[in-house]
Amino acid sequence: MSQHKITVTINGEKQTREVEARMLLVHFIREELGLTGTHIGCDTTSCGACTVSIDGRAVKSCTMFAAQADGATIETIEGVATGGTLHPLQEGFWEKHGLQCGYCTPGMIISARALLKKNPNPTEDEIRHGISGNLCRCTGYNKIVDAIQYAAAKLRDQKGA
Repeated sequence: MSQHKITVTINGEKQTREVEARMLLVHFIREELGLTGTHIGCDTTSCGACTVSIDGRAVKSCTMFAAQADGATIETIEGVATGGTLHPLQEGFWEKHGLQCGYCTPGMIISARALLKKNPNPTEDEIRHGISGNLCRCTGYNKIVDAIQYAAAKLRDQKGA
């Protein structure tokens, strides 16, 4: 097998590893780095459970090779909270009951965070479009939309303070 040495900054920490050329980024994150909050769902980019932030963009890690991430800055759900304080999106999912089984939640939060960075005051339709690449089989999405609206308002209030 062909090996590649890659270096990524993941959740603020630089990591260097030898990886097989065919290793998917989701497997690198989970198996090599032990960050299991990034979930494996479909392996076809259909569900969004594996969504991570790469250089500020929400990317489905199940169809990207780890070697393609060499030099990238990656953020997983484990890097969203800071200093033991939940991110407003995490808080919103808690307060507005935006999760049931929780399997989709890490990818949903990463996608919603990317949306809110681009659009801090999205409409309901813009939120639904922004998370359309992430499937939830439990909630019916209404509470997820409520959670993202909650977070958007809180983030706007924090910036205004």
